Amino acid sequence: MTAPLDDAALDQLFRTARTYNGYTDQQVTTEQLHAIWDLMKMGPTSANMLPSRMVWCVSDEAKQKLAACCMEANAKKILAAPVSVVIGMDLEFHELLPELFPHTDARSWFVGHEKAEFRRISALRNSSLQGAYFILAARALGLDTGPMSGFDNAAVDQAFFADQPNVKSNFISTLGYGDPSTIFGRSPRPGFDRFNTIS
Repeated sequence: MTAPLDDAALDQLFRTARTYNGYTDQQVTTEQLHAIWDLMKMGPTSANMLPSRMVWCVSDEAKQKLAACCMEANAKKILAAPVSVVIGMDLEFHELLPELFPHTDARSWFVGHEKAEFRRISALRNSSLQGAYFILAARALGLDTGPMSGFDNAAVDQAFFADQPNVKSNFISTLGYGDPSTIFGRSPRPGFDRFNTIS
């Protein structure tokens, strides 16, 4: 049986962790990006489909390209962050299922024009899960994130996935060492009884 995490770990992952609007000057290394992926890839997805396709914008050129697709407030955050990440989703994830889920013919579940919407929903759901794992992996490694919407999906797709028309953007996030001066008080988090039912 796995023991529960201690309070310090739970605080780092959830209770005191925050979404940051700005970061310190401390840089994020390529090794840290690999370490994030090596953790987040272990999170469960349906049939191990792993549909997320990540673009890690480290160079000024890449961040400028991404910022140009965003509303002004988000563009400023992207340009100032050490790293900004596009979390995309491969709508043809099923073609890799013989490799990723070899236990059965899972590819056949998604083949055919009539399954296009099923593939899209599956890619969206599971790349969103992977995006959440990205946030938790970054926090576990001592980094902070700023996940966001507020961008033109079509523009991001053209800028970063033009050579992969089967890949579409889901959401984006900044990444670095959070500057506490850039956040405001935590928004409300209602108790269990308000949004939950035990049936």
